[in-house]
Amino acid sequence: MGLLVYDPFQTVSANLVVVAFTAVLGGLSVTGAWQRGRRDAEITRLRSAAAALQRQILRPLPLLTDRLLADGVYEPVEEDSRGGGDIYEVMASPYGTRVLIADVQGKGLPAIGTAFAVLGAFREAAGREPELTAVVEALEDAVVRHNAFEARTGEPERFVTALVLNADGGRDVRVVDCGHIPPYLLGRERTGPSVRPVPLRNSGVPLGLGSLAPKSRAVERFGLPPDAMLLLCTDGVTEARDSSGSFFPLEERLAGWVDASPREVAAGLLDQLVVHTGGSPADDIALLVLRRSAPPAPDREASSSSGGGGP
Repeated sequence: MGLLVYDPFQTVSANLVVVAFTAVLGGLSVTGAWQRGRRDAEITRLRSAAAALQRQILRPLPLLTDRLLADGVYEPVEEDSRGGGDIYEVMASPYGTRVLIADVQGKGLPAIGTAFAVLGAFREAAGREPELTAVVEALEDAVVRHNAFEARTGEPERFVTALVLNADGGRDVRVVDCGHIPPYLLGRERTGPSVRPVPLRNSGVPLGLGSLAPKSRAVERFGLPPDAMLLLCTDGVTEARDSSGSFFPLEERLAGWVDASPREVAAGLLDQLVVHTGGSPADDIALLVLRRSAPPAPDREASSSSGGGGP
């Protein structure tokens, strides 16, 4: 426009055409910028809504049953292209307290949909099925059905890593491992503080891949003393990296929290994760810290073999 003032075209019509073209182009630019701003605001709102939906579907911690106290943290990434499908649940049942922690392959809203399918199946099966393997089979069926439904819309099949645990009145905790990160046992031994991953020998395939497994899923047992804690987490914890690419040293950090409460362990680890990642975790963070809420019943075999003249 300024150029026309100092060097106008020879005809008035040519000058008017340039002015009109410039005005139209400017208006289109302003309109485009406004639409981009509105679209970005809508995407941000949807991302926040997805994270809020995850928080609403997952029950707030801590959770207490007659067998376990469960505390922890859940921090979803509020970005639809990066947010994952981490879930957890702790439920009392006629067969003991059932615990689930799971992580869906992939990111974004489709992964969240798969996570909700698994969570709904667990909540239904945990109170219905006496056997822990039957609970896991219900989760397997839910993932297979959801994958079949998603395939109709062009979405790829997804698998889900999971740990499913049961704590009844005995000294042992039963677990079925579906390709997930092993739990960590925190406690004290004669030599001092002890932090170690629970050695699970039967790590099965993730949910959704059961038909490819050479053998059926198996239940394992391990002891959980009354003064010990059990940490369950997803790979948003174990695969968190700092600016140099180093992984978060989970086992090393846990050694400093052996004598803390479940709440202190969860909050302390979250603070350390945020510092380690420079305040920008690249994945959802989900971790549970479990402790017995009631002492386990005496072992029947030990009681009967310890002597005494009772029947």
